[in-house]
Amino acid sequence: MEDAIEEIRRDLVLCVQEGVLIPRPETELIVDLVGDVVLGNEGLREGLWADLGTGSGAIAIGIGRILGTGGRVIATDLSPAAIGVAGFNVQRYGLQDVVELRQGSWFEPLKDMEGKLAGFVSNPPYIPSDDISGLQAEVGRHEPRVALDGGINGMDDLLHICKGAASMLKPGGFFAFETNGEKQCKHLVEYMENDAGGSFFNLKIVPDFAGIHRFVTGFHK
Repeated sequence: MEDAIEEIRRDLVLCVQEGVLIPRPETELIVDLVGDVVLGNEGLREGLWADLGTGSGAIAIGIGRILGTGGRVIATDLSPAAIGVAGFNVQRYGLQDVVELRQGSWFEPLKDMEGKLAGFVSNPPYIPSDDISGLQAEVGRHEPRVALDGGINGMDDLLHICKGAASMLKPGGFFAFETNGEKQCKHLVEYMENDAGGSFFNLKIVPDFAGIHRFVTGFHK
């Protein structure tokens, strides 16, 4: 691809280009979280998964390789550039029959999949708007703001996805979100415990490599 660079993540060599978020090492833990829940659970391993805001396709590809021939992944992204890059990377790993790409915002391209998802993951924008200018130069200046800016408190997209989770997941379906840290994790868990109609169980906050509370996981009743 023109003006593309390659990033090595896990054992993947991924193409990225300007306008597409470079996958972070801590985000790779989402693939491990999915690997843990599908181990010994045929219903999840052979089910339909979604990666919301796929960017380079790194997580969708990682999950696709874990699922093997039984499951499938639909990767969505609002950005045409991201869909193009992800498509290139999916083809590089020969996963065209496992990973499907759909352009659109969060669950919008998945309206035909309501109640059918075995699981979904997302690393959405979660940086508070006022914090963008203070990011490391290579992040704040060169990466797409739409992939970083989560609104005033960084929670806009995380809460939007939470609100759609129950209608998209089948009973027993799994989800994993990446967040900005402990405060956002606690906010999401409180929301899903108190404002989501009792739709979820086994909610957990999971740390990243540095011990920072980074992920929220759980299951749909």
